[in-house]
Order: sequence, then C-alpha cells, then structure tokens
Amino acid sequence: MTGTDIWTGIAMVLVIEGLVYALAPSLVERLLEALRALPVDTRRTLGLATLATGLIMLWFLRA
Repeated sequence: MTGTDIWTGIAMVLVIEGLVYALAPSLVERLLEALRALPVDTRRTLGLATLATGLIMLWFLRA
C-alpha cells in the first residue's frame, strides 16, 4: 500500500459523504437522530462491526 492509495481512499470517502449530504440531507438528519437514540454500547458495537467489515473487505480486495 502506498501513500497514494491512502489518499485515494480518503478522497473516495469524502466524495461518497459529499454525495449523501448533497442528495439526501434530510436522510442524514434522520439517521443522526436514530443514532442519538441508541445506547452508547450499541453505537460502539455498530462502529466496531463497521470497522471489521471494512478491514475484511480490504483484506479480500488486496489478496
């Protein structure tokens, strides 16, 4: 993995997040409200599951 790969990944995240905010801002607000209603432990578990899924996807894509 090179520095270019890291910057490409960061750029892709920004593009996708920008699209979500530009195309569906009310959906983002509802999602944030739903997340706020979840207990902290549930949010932490969701974050860890998302992290693990991303790592597994990278592992398979790089193999």
